[in-house]
Amino acid sequence: MNPIITISGTPGSGKSTIGKALTKKYQGKRVYVGAIMRQIAKDKSMTMVELQKEMTDDPKIDIEVDKKAAQDARKLAKNSIVIVEGRTQFHLIPESIKLFIKVDVTEGAKRIWLSMQQEENRQKRNEANVNSLEELVEKTKQRKANNIARYTKYYNLDHTDESHYDFVLDTTDINAEQATQKVMDFIDNKLK
Repeated sequence: MNPIITISGTPGSGKSTIGKALTKKYQGKRVYVGAIMRQIAKDKSMTMVELQKEMTDDPKIDIEVDKKAAQDARKLAKNSIVIVEGRTQFHLIPESIKLFIKVDVTEGAKRIWLSMQQEENRQKRNEANVNSLEELVEKTKQRKANNIARYTKYYNLDHTDESHYDFVLDTTDINAEQATQKVMDFIDNKLK
């Protein structure tokens, strides 16, 4: 089986940017839990914050999506390196190379806000209807708290505990290219 790289982290930290770059560099496959969740929210005519609140009371969706992503990753790893973006995938795929990408909440919200200025990204992200950066900071804090509560309830797990990971990167003061290079350097060294 080829290596599986799991990426967890905080909103706006650059997880997807790094995940896409790793997929390209290693000519791998990408499993993106966030896209699955966003599609479920869209199908239910809900924002991500609304869906996460619902999932706090009903673990079925979360657990099904998490299990499916882990199964898909293992199947794909038979033929190529796999990059999995999802907050709990490191736990479900313990043999993976585990990355945690974090950012200061205000900086993360700024990055999301900037991205949301493009209509295509706004629709894809399916964030709550926010009208200001300040409001987005609060929604981001709420989302982080909801995530921690859900994963503690379902898996008895704090996905923000950095001791779970092989590599932790704070992207607050670096750009996407620098962050991606640091991760690639770590992975290249790990794969030697």
